[in-house]
Amino acid sequence: MRVRLARFACAGAAFALLSVLPRASYAQAAPSNGLSGNTVIGGNVKRHADAVLAVMSYTTVPDVTTSSLSINNGATGDPGFWQTQLGGGFTLSRSFPLYLEGTLAYSRYDPTFIASDGAEERPLPTRWNTFSGTVGVGWDFRITNDLVFRPIINGTLGRVASDLRVGQSVINRVTDSNLSFLDDGYLNAYGYGGSLVLDYEHYRVDHEIDVELRATDIYLRSFGGSSEAVQGSATAQQLSLWMRWRAPTGWHALDKPVRYVLEGAYSHYFGASAGVLGFNDLVSLGVGLELDSSTYPIIITRTRAIVRYVFGHNVQGVSLGLAVSF
Repeated sequence: MRVRLARFACAGAAFALLSVLPRASYAQAAPSNGLSGNTVIGGNVKRHADAVLAVMSYTTVPDVTTSSLSINNGATGDPGFWQTQLGGGFTLSRSFPLYLEGTLAYSRYDPTFIASDGAEERPLPTRWNTFSGTVGVGWDFRITNDLVFRPIINGTLGRVASDLRVGQSVINRVTDSNLSFLDDGYLNAYGYGGSLVLDYEHYRVDHEIDVELRATDIYLRSFGGSSEAVQGSATAQQLSLWMRWRAPTGWHALDKPVRYVLEGAYSHYFGASAGVLGFNDLVSLGVGLELDSSTYPIIITRTRAIVRYVFGHNVQGVSLGLAVSF
């Protein structure tokens, strides 16, 4: 059995910084809702609950391009969105090809609301923290010795929590049940769906090739929470292509060849995920080195460090990923 924690996600020590020009408009103003003479611009929290679940959809799908992602607000320099993801997957054996995968993810989404009593306006910067976990169970149908077709059933559980403490003066002036969610409110979310994967693994002494084509469709819906007025839903739909080439560098370490790694990935987003962060596609190009420690009696058999350049519509950045295989 070979466990590949880095197959679809950067390990915990991965970081990416992407700049967006302009910032995605979903986090900004909406039409006035005219609440008792008071106005909350962007105060339709139900709409933003849908948006934050759409943002959560990026964390539910195992994906190299968004496993570590930060988007800056061009006006302030503060992050408008940030996420990181840790995950892995493995097939038990060729004789019993049960496939298991799992991811844990955290993201932060910072929409800005403007509260007004008609005389003055006050910005309400918010911070919604999202925690989610996704598991998958699949089965490998071997087409050739190197090619596998893998259907996967996925399930997701997560929580969105607001850590804003809205001033009492604002709470007293704006009597909106939706706004109360912003004051340390939360909602829970569940998701279900599946993935179809074509996995090509061509391993030889002088080189190794991995190619994975994956289509994922997961439906997310909120439940429970601190405010019944704030409920949302979203669909995570994604098509991704991931490729990796590994070959010896000619150097040796730990009694094994040191390999260089070339990696490429492309992700296209559909449904609620499309455009919610200002782009529909992301491309990742990476280069790195891999150490093989399988000669020694330790759990970790391979360790990889990869530098990636990520780009898309109005988006570009770099990341450093560390990953291990068992």
